Amino acid sequence: MGDIMDNAFKMIGDLVKGLTGILIGVIALGVVAGIVFGESWFFGEVLGNLLAVVQTLGDNGIVGLLVAAILINLLR
Repeated sequence: MGDIMDNAFKMIGDLVKGLTGILIGVIALGVVAGIVFGESWFFGEVLGNLLAVVQTLGDNGIVGLLVAAILINLLR
């Protein structure tokens, strides 16, 4: 029974890691498209939204710094 649960959790973890990798690639593509083409119909305001998140983290001082550190650690 333990092996089945371990395999299920490993499979779910691998799925989440794969989806996260795909989403990071799409965000990077959106940032590049926003820089090159401006606001596009497909990616919307990815660059503006990303800058808003960074500004919000910066405005929150040490809490924002901690959240940024946690996010960076999760995306490794």
